[in-house]
Amino acid sequence: MEIIKIRKSDYPSLRSLFLKERQTTFSWIDPSGFHLKDFDTAIKDEEVLVATIDTIVVGFISIWMPDKFIHHLYVDQKYHDKGIGTQLLKAAIDKANFPLILKCLENNTKAVAFYKRKGFIEKERGPSEHGDYILFELLKNLQ
Repeated sequence: MEIIKIRKSDYPSLRSLFLKERQTTFSWIDPSGFHLKDFDTAIKDEEVLVATIDTIVVGFISIWMPDKFIHHLYVDQKYHDKGIGTQLLKAAIDKANFPLILKCLENNTKAVAFYKRKGFIEKERGPSEHGDYILFELLKNLQ
């Protein structure tokens, strides 16, 4: 696996991955609200790192650098449990350093468990348009 800075040629694959994973992950949200074009808007002005295996895009992480805020972390479901999410987080740490923060919807229980296993600590909770969220912070290297 390789982690690289986003390239123009990655956009079609990343748009599809972003759409598919949101439709699957956020099962409590009406999927008709998700569109291919959402990816471009969602990552505007963010640092985006892409995970590839043999030139196939398998995941990405986007970071709003001024706040060291992880805005998106998605891995194609076919590649879950292979350490790709962890490697993307490590690459984000290398880019942004500490502390890193992110928000995760409480209903996204798999992601909540993942972030807790990696050493993120809960800072606060609050409401959002898609359900309650947890604000996580990472102050040290991943566990």
